Amino acid sequence: MREVLRLLVDRMETPIGELLVAADGSGRLRAVEWADQEHRFRRALRLHYGERGFAAEPATDRTADPAGLCTALRAYFAGRLDAIDGLPVATGGTAFQLAVWRALREIPCGGTITYRMLAGRIGRPAAVRAAGYANGANPVSIVVPCHRVVGSDGSLTGYGGGVERKRWLLAHEAGR
Repeated sequence: MREVLRLLVDRMETPIGELLVAADGSGRLRAVEWADQEHRFRRALRLHYGERGFAAEPATDRTADPAGLCTALRAYFAGRLDAIDGLPVATGGTAFQLAVWRALREIPCGGTITYRMLAGRIGRPAAVRAAGYANGANPVSIVVPCHRVVGSDGSLTGYGGGVERKRWLLAHEAGR
């Protein structure tokens, strides 16, 4: 039987809403999601680790800000955009999803790419729709910047936190 993954879940305020931040015992990000999208957060954890494969425990005063992850996210929202670049991330996912999520981290801050470009970057130019699904299944939003992917016409499409948050994040990064 596989050992249960213990996750510490912290909450933090941002200019565009409260974030849920889940970290493992080694201080690696496992999930980041908007608190008003907590159902997506829980679903991602179940999909990646199984219904009984994880135990999510709320942070306490003593355990808050695991490995400084929330401190780095606060710095990002305060304008130090590179503060999240090196944060350690560990997620479940298929080989295809992991390739898409690695490619997302390579999109320069302040820039955007299309879903077609994303599929091309992982060497699967015909897999545009699959790359879009993998982008949408990203459990570590902001740090794995799925908000930097736009429609082929430049339109702001498909962000789990809502298009207004996507617009804010892109404007925040463009001001760098």
